[in-house]
Amino acid sequence: MRLPRSSAGWTIAVFGVLALLMGALGLLWPEAQLRMLGFEVPQSRAAGDYTGTFLTASSMASFNMGVYYLLATATEWRPFYRFTVFFRLVTFTVFTIAVLADVAPGRFFTVALWEGLGAVATAVALRWDARRPPAPPTTTHGDRSVIVDGVVPPAGADR
Repeated sequence: MRLPRSSAGWTIAVFGVLALLMGALGLLWPEAQLRMLGFEVPQSRAAGDYTGTFLTASSMASFNMGVYYLLATATEWRPFYRFTVFFRLVTFTVFTIAVLADVAPGRFFTVALWEGLGAVATAVALRWDARRPPAPPTTTHGDRSVIVDGVVPPAGADR
């Protein structure tokens, strides 16, 4: 897998890795994830309690989302980066309302905060990247970098 090639790519990659890991945790050890988010983990569940089913579904979605984010990073898919900013802010808003309305425990606000800060970090990084001058495209030829337009840097310049 390639390393991110932009500041925005790094923000997407970090989110992707964490989404993938949290999804895997929820699939492999759901009780730990519930506790981490501030939810109670009773010894047994009542008939008709589908917490486990819901957690499996949301963990699989998180795992897949992590893969999508990492694919976007590997391909430097900037329209996807911009798309995530808006929807992560929507997620921040919905999760914050859930905590304020006592639908979710207070600790769940950390998930909202993660989404909101991640959206802001990606937006700032996209703006930062847009203001940076583009690097000239290069390719390697033997042990030396060659500028694509044919200008060869002096020996040792790439070391």
